[in-house]
Amino acid sequence: MEFMRVSVSAECVRKLSNSLGLARAKSVPTKTYSNEVVTLWYRPPDVLLGSVDYSTHIDMGVGCIFFEMVSGRPFFPGSTVEEQIYLIFKTLGTPAKDALKKLTVGKDEEFARYNLPNFKATPLLTHAPRLDSEGLHLLSRLLEYEGIRRISAAHAMRHPFFVCLPDAIYGLPDTYVYNMNCISFYYS
Repeated sequence: MEFMRVSVSAECVRKLSNSLGLARAKSVPTKTYSNEVVTLWYRPPDVLLGSVDYSTHIDMGVGCIFFEMVSGRPFFPGSTVEEQIYLIFKTLGTPAKDALKKLTVGKDEEFARYNLPNFKATPLLTHAPRLDSEGLHLLSRLLEYEGIRRISAAHAMRHPFFVCLPDAIYGLPDTYVYNMNCISFYYS
């Protein structure tokens, strides 16, 4: 997922969209795909280390985009896989051993070559001072290392941070996203 894929309708309804080339039907059994799917800055550590598993949990990249929207700058602007992992760990803290094992499964040797120090997490408020406590909570839930622990898209939309959104947004039918006449695209 990339920051450029944010759409805004004439009614100012914002939607995050991804390349339809990677879209998968929810009922189709999980299959292995490429791990080269998103801009380096928005990849979670497991994908950076070669994971090819896709699931229905929200991508960590959404948290990176959320941060970028509120701060005006990328959260993890790495130029190599090693630097990207370094920036993520330096900010969010080095994952606990069990979580780290899940992130590096099959890539233990490659990860060991990076020889990264153990980092303690820095408070997200340090990086996103414009966010209130609800925004910081949402950001932390979007940036969970393990996808299964990350907030779902449905729960994220109902998070107290978005209490200001009109109720009508929650009742939009799925077909609404296909009505391209009401959507304008803005690319940065």
